[in-house]
Amino acid sequence: MEKRRLGQSGIHTAPLCFGGNVFGWTLDEAASFRILDEFVAAGFDFIDTADVYSTWVPGHVGGESETIIGKWCRQRGNRSRVILATKVGWLMPPDRKGLSRARIMQAVEESLQRLQTDYIDLYQAHVDDQDVALEETLAAFGELIRQGKVRAIGASNYSAARLSQALDLAQRNGLPRYDSLQPLYNLYDRAVFEAELAPLCVKRGVGAISYFSLASGFLSGKYRSVEDLAGRARGPRVEKYLNARGTGILAALDEVAAAHQTTPASVALAWLMGRPGVTAPIASATSATQLQALVAAANLKLDADAIRLLDAASG
Repeated sequence: MEKRRLGQSGIHTAPLCFGGNVFGWTLDEAASFRILDEFVAAGFDFIDTADVYSTWVPGHVGGESETIIGKWCRQRGNRSRVILATKVGWLMPPDRKGLSRARIMQAVEESLQRLQTDYIDLYQAHVDDQDVALEETLAAFGELIRQGKVRAIGASNYSAARLSQALDLAQRNGLPRYDSLQPLYNLYDRAVFEAELAPLCVKRGVGAISYFSLASGFLSGKYRSVEDLAGRARGPRVEKYLNARGTGILAALDEVAAAHQTTPASVALAWLMGRPGVTAPIASATSATQLQALVAAANLKLDADAIRLLDAASG
């Protein structure tokens, strides 16, 4: 399978990343293990999670996803063959949050313990913390890199201005640079990333690993009316896409999928994989059928007519 370099780091990854927010939420431990086994068996190696997954589930305290991934890696003995990405900075109940040195140093030890590993391949600032100097955050990440606990660092949910500021600061002061950016980006949500972040990523050699790559499942085509959302875990996140523009995008996906004998989800992900600045879209699966769509996307090459159709429907 094609491997892509993540920014200017030494990490080379398959062109799609599995989103670990489902582990311990919509997938229990046994089902998570099955999906992960199938994912790596198909040739993929990149898994993204965060310390805060899944605090939104009643009774959860955070760390549930990392714990499942750690157990799986330990049982399979495959830690050296997978790329683990996690994050720090979001609110961990009741009051642990931010990107201060103290918070980062505490959080990394907790993540390493849950992941049952002595290093994290990609450690990401989950959300910009404007109450802490960028220099303090980058310096803390630098300590972890020197200690061998982190291989590369990334930013998530940063504006173009703040990402550019962080890159400039790293270059001037000999601090580690953000080699990845995790932005919201998909065929429906295009404007924010494409306006300033994509050109910046291309210019500065930062690899984008987009989240909500299927718009919380909307771009798979399984939600086409409000009725389809009833009782679904992602229903509240999807309703905003049920409008004329969303319907038009689904129609274009259906047309391209039919022409290529594949699924709308595979087309939507293949479109993302071909976008400037994107290294590996992040997507999740909770069944073997959904995982097949992710696998197919990595092998799907869209022709110019298909891309024009998708661009016109979503522009």
